[in-house]
Amino acid sequence: MNSVNRRNFLRLAGAGAAAAAVSPVLKAAAPPLAGDRQQSDKPETNIKDALKVPRSAKSLPGLYPGAVVIARDSRAVQENVINEQIAYDMVARSMLALTGAGKLKKAWRKFVSPGDRIGLKVNPVAGKSLTTSHEVVKAVIKQLEESGIKRSQITIWDRREFELTDAGFTAENYPGINIVGTEKMDKNGLYYDSDGLLYGEKMIDKEWYYWADVEGQYDEYTMPYMINGGKYSYFTRIVTKDLDKIINIPILKNAGNTVTLALKNLAYGVISNTGRLHAQLWSETCAEVCAFAPVRDKVVLNIVDGLKGCFNGGPGANPQFFCNYNVIIAGSDPVAVDRIGYDIVLRKRIEEGLQKEGTPRALEFMLQAERLQLGVADIEKINLKELNIG
Repeated sequence: MNSVNRRNFLRLAGAGAAAAAVSPVLKAAAPPLAGDRQQSDKPETNIKDALKVPRSAKSLPGLYPGAVVIARDSRAVQENVINEQIAYDMVARSMLALTGAGKLKKAWRKFVSPGDRIGLKVNPVAGKSLTTSHEVVKAVIKQLEESGIKRSQITIWDRREFELTDAGFTAENYPGINIVGTEKMDKNGLYYDSDGLLYGEKMIDKEWYYWADVEGQYDEYTMPYMINGGKYSYFTRIVTKDLDKIINIPILKNAGNTVTLALKNLAYGVISNTGRLHAQLWSETCAEVCAFAPVRDKVVLNIVDGLKGCFNGGPGANPQFFCNYNVIIAGSDPVAVDRIGYDIVLRKRIEEGLQKEGTPRALEFMLQAERLQLGVADIEKINLKELNIG
């Protein structure tokens, strides 16, 4: 896995960086598409710094650009309970279809190897009623183990460790698995150590940051969740230091009239000081943060948990809008995965009378990610395989 130390990052990010160090991604960056908000109206960010760090052969969109698999099984959720064996089979069938491998071990070995430190990026933000399901997470862990990966090499992680605990991602439920978050509290419910420092401060890597010309100012209650204010969002050490490969396991749910799936789960999960980025830079953040090397070069697979999900009220948990999509969506390409997931949620929203049609604005973050060469947003260029299992 390519790594860039602080000296090299600052050298490449500097205004005087040699032209030879500039990635082809930067040269290929296109002007805004028609219908996009004018770039002059948007706060400036340091995305150009990210693009100066050379890509690797395994950078996003990964091994299978533009390829997506949907596995459907109407039996997956019955009486609000997920069938663990069916979830396992859906993940397994998706992996075989995506890779074309004849055996499941060979399919997984295309993405991971013995000795890799592997992170499973889940999403517990909406609480236990709409978290990444334990059935899908356990299916992934079991298949990794069957492929020769030890439990000690696997980490379940997200931004807030206490949300992981509340959603049931605990040592008791996942023996031998590392469970960690960037924002932490101790057993007494305190965010600060005996020296008055936030525990989360120790979990960020100030050598890697997403800078945006938007100020973050938080009250005393909010600060522990944000760790820092100002214009810098620092990447978590979990991603920059502690993991070699990342498997992204978001939930199939909406965010307004768009979706919060693979790109959003990564972008808003790997950096601090995110509150300031929602109003003016939501689309930019979803795309641009994923273009930084610690994410771009480590995410190898996206498995969307669409067994349960929501079609309105997301990304929070409003039971009125929960539904059973009964699908798993898989691909190495997070942009293509999001594009296919968007169509599923859009159809449900139209069926429920919430929309009559899709909107260009809903696709904006995917189009920006495509221009950053993170994947394929053009639906006509996506190779979709559909598995109707039961």
